Amino acid sequence: MPYLSLQNLVKKFPARGGSGEVLAVDNISLGIERGEFITLLGPSGCGKTTTLRLIAGFEFPTSGHIVLDGRDIASLSPDKREMSMVFQSYALFPHLSVFENIAYGLQIKKLSKSEVTQRVADVLSLTDLQGLENRAPNQLSGGQQQRVALARALVMEPKVLLLDEPLSNLDAKLREQMRVELRRIQSKLGITSVYVTHDQVEAMALSDRIVVMNEGRIEQVGKPWEVYRHPANEFVANFIGRANFVEGEVMGVEGDRLVVKALGGVMDIPQPDDTRTRGEKVKLVVRPEAVILDGGEEGFPAVVRRATYLGSLIEYDLEVGGQLLIATESDVIRAAIYPEGTELNVAFYKDAVYCLPKAN
Repeated sequence: MPYLSLQNLVKKFPARGGSGEVLAVDNISLGIERGEFITLLGPSGCGKTTTLRLIAGFEFPTSGHIVLDGRDIASLSPDKREMSMVFQSYALFPHLSVFENIAYGLQIKKLSKSEVTQRVADVLSLTDLQGLENRAPNQLSGGQQQRVALARALVMEPKVLLLDEPLSNLDAKLREQMRVELRRIQSKLGITSVYVTHDQVEAMALSDRIVVMNEGRIEQVGKPWEVYRHPANEFVANFIGRANFVEGEVMGVEGDRLVVKALGGVMDIPQPDDTRTRGEKVKLVVRPEAVILDGGEEGFPAVVRRATYLGSLIEYDLEVGGQLLIATESDVIRAAIYPEGTELNVAFYKDAVYCLPKAN
């Protein structure tokens, strides 16, 4: 049995104006293993934060169960759930020092002074905050405040660590550094963690598994590479990374490959899990990095409509078979960029073009 289990969880809120209800979480079920780092990922309003608040006990489900370590906790108040939460705003007490902020929860539990001192010292070391114990929050950088909020959560030794977009107030470079730090600390402690974000890069970098949500439902659960390479539907493909969607028609099946007519030519791609037959219409996902710009004589005729130099990448808009495709090239040492209007032949990495499953 999973360590933390969400079972047929539903949450409805009264609609504004008092007429009707809003379905924020729509009958979701999810199992999380002990020590796993799970990210709830999706656009604003998809239900991810409401799901986190249900786990934390800040909201109670309309129906369903939340089972932690074999015990149904759905009706328990937050202080009875053995969880800690790191908020987007950090929520530090401005009148307390770093030490006092971290120690606050332990003192509420009436632990001895020596145990409080030892446990705070341990998390100060873990989060690289030694020497800052006597500073006030307004004397800290954003990254340091974020680490204090994390230390305050960890010092309680929770069964589950909940994180609600804790890096969103940091600048891009610091966010990247803190992602590495957060994953290091979580891995070292082996603490079960549930993280909420709308940032797909953050989710890919941190997670053991990603839970992609949309309109209160779970669209797909999988390892980062699974949801990127094998999206369950068009929404997931479009939300995780960038994608070109290409309409095609099956010309034939050759072993574990499909021969598909698309973009004015024919391509040979992996056979999807669900069987396809000749003449069937399919939708293909072509990631920008799956396009080979020097496709040779056997490639698809293309015209460059836009070229953008991005430092680590060169990004192109290509017109291929009457459709506009985004393509990227990572060879930044390239002497020249194909200018607008350039005619060339493009090809596709065979195993990188994915046929979307049939719609349910």
